[in-house]
Amino acid sequence: MARLTRRAILSLPLIPWLLAGLPAWAQISPRKRAPGDTDWPSYAHDLANTRYSPLDQIKAANFNDLELAWHFKTDSLGTRPEYQFEGTPLIINGVIYATAGSRRDIVALDGATGELLWIHREDEGLRAIKAPRKLSGRGLSYWTDGKEERLLYVTIGYQMVALDLRTGARIASFGENGIVDLRKEDDQEIDLESGDIGLHATPCVVKDTVVIGAAHTAGNVPKTRDNVRGYVRGYDVRTGKRKWIFHTIPLKGEFGYDSWIDGTDKIGNGGVWAQMSADPDLNLVYLGVELPTGDVGGQYRRGNGLFGESIVAVDIDTGKRKWHYQTVHHGLWDYDICCAPILLDVPIGGKIVKLLAQPSKQSFLYVLDRATGKPVWAIPERKVPKGDVAGEWYSPTQPMPSKPPAYDVQGISPDVLIDFTPELSAQALEHIRNYRIGPLFTPASMYDPNGTWGTLTAPNLTGGTNWPGGSADPETSMVYVCSKTQADVMTEVPNADLSVSDFAIVNVRGMANAPKRGAVTYGNLTVEGLPLLKPPYGRITAIDLKKGNIAWQVPHGETPDEIRNHPKLKGLTIPKTGRVGVVGPLTTKTLVICGEPGLFTLPDGRKGAMLCAYDKETGEQRGAVYMPAPQTGSPMTYMLNGRQYIVLAVGGGNYSGELLAFRLPA
Repeated sequence: MARLTRRAILSLPLIPWLLAGLPAWAQISPRKRAPGDTDWPSYAHDLANTRYSPLDQIKAANFNDLELAWHFKTDSLGTRPEYQFEGTPLIINGVIYATAGSRRDIVALDGATGELLWIHREDEGLRAIKAPRKLSGRGLSYWTDGKEERLLYVTIGYQMVALDLRTGARIASFGENGIVDLRKEDDQEIDLESGDIGLHATPCVVKDTVVIGAAHTAGNVPKTRDNVRGYVRGYDVRTGKRKWIFHTIPLKGEFGYDSWIDGTDKIGNGGVWAQMSADPDLNLVYLGVELPTGDVGGQYRRGNGLFGESIVAVDIDTGKRKWHYQTVHHGLWDYDICCAPILLDVPIGGKIVKLLAQPSKQSFLYVLDRATGKPVWAIPERKVPKGDVAGEWYSPTQPMPSKPPAYDVQGISPDVLIDFTPELSAQALEHIRNYRIGPLFTPASMYDPNGTWGTLTAPNLTGGTNWPGGSADPETSMVYVCSKTQADVMTEVPNADLSVSDFAIVNVRGMANAPKRGAVTYGNLTVEGLPLLKPPYGRITAIDLKKGNIAWQVPHGETPDEIRNHPKLKGLTIPKTGRVGVVGPLTTKTLVICGEPGLFTLPDGRKGAMLCAYDKETGEQRGAVYMPAPQTGSPMTYMLNGRQYIVLAVGGGNYSGELLAFRLPA
């Protein structure tokens, strides 16, 4: 066995002596907690998904003084380096725990130095190679009853593993030798080696129940409408035995089945791929259900189709539905519930309301009473445009929140187009003549070479907001959410290759021989290489849940080099544009902290991205420190031995995944 570090040891599950337990010298010694030390025990710090910490040693006055305390590179974890390192680590009693690398290994690191303490590795062979959701995922989960402790995570091959915190060894009493095969006991037949089901999100651990969702192959053209279904299950955290299952696509006779005009026999997907939130006091866990097959084509699932694109509250112990709220009826825009809702107790109208605030791809914040599912502010049904795709079913209305207002651009119209110069504005207007445009929920259209080439839409099919979600301050009832401003094109064509998909009509994101009209090429959403829509391209918005309004909004991300140095903009003063990306913020006592999602050239010539700090009350940027690569995983913070740390994952481009830990100088 190779020695990884002085204290590291490989926890290979096939080594008999390891399965029997490591000798005392190889275990992490119990550590005495120093006064003021804090943990980060779950993905977003708590089950309410606030991503909030009241720590304030790092503040506006000293943020620029932050220095790199340690870093941990993940290149050797897996058969190849990982460049999209999306996880948020945990820290328990001074030890960092994280998923890492292209094999999704588990590592334990010293929280003060980054030293590797142990590594757990599962080699799943073809099962991992054929899996739909690869790489290190979003992280892992922690459970304790005050006596026992364990870590839980889902492998690339869709198996749930329980580990000992001190050794990284599997806990033999859980499942079969520490593993529960999630492709079994799912109320459907799933190929154990190649089934189209997996998960990036962390398990949701509530009391003594572990709730597991599901994800499928990403893409807007599913291979088959009769794909694996993404049911949700609850397991006993001690034994790994299944306690319940919730059918996200209801079976005949179950609640919601009547919302499917043609029944549900040949429908798949409908998983819960995002993080979940939970309220132990109400005994509820909140599931964000994605679209059934397919993302932008619903000809085989006519009707509103519960529980597609719905928030569903189920009982923690039984999995029984308590309430649901559908954010999109018969979705055709891939506007899945993409992140965990944020749970806050907020004073409104002289009483405390238990709120659920759901960020979304469509850039609405849906605010519901989390005990009942009723909207806190009216969410009326508004008429929406109807499409022209043969055989498609269109909902005549969609729910549109009256409060808070949308926090990013919705729909395409001339007033959202690039307007740096009259010339660029004119070109943008010429560009959109080739497409159907309209407000939010304008559906895809059929490709007509002599007419419209499809429908332009915003937010694009990845949002708005995506999987990192937002953060919140429970003391002020403020929610902070990142979003991006980006157009997309949705074009439907008859399917010419049934070996690729069994859908008769499919969405096209690109064409082999892209049509061209004048200077405009199909699918090119730029003007002279500049984004079709005007900035800001990325933003952070503060939403006051006491009032249901936007408190402030600022661009997030430095202006990209290709915009700052564009010859068509020479001589113009371009305000900070922000930039497109998928990032999530951290909230502390006084700051909102978020890394930039892209690189730019600093005044000293270095390429990099900044970890930025904003005043929580005003949005004013109060500091920034250099990072060698953009943020790819949401930041977390903790106090250890009297010093506050901020840790986040970075990577992308040709820079492989790395954890960075910042702290103030001693």
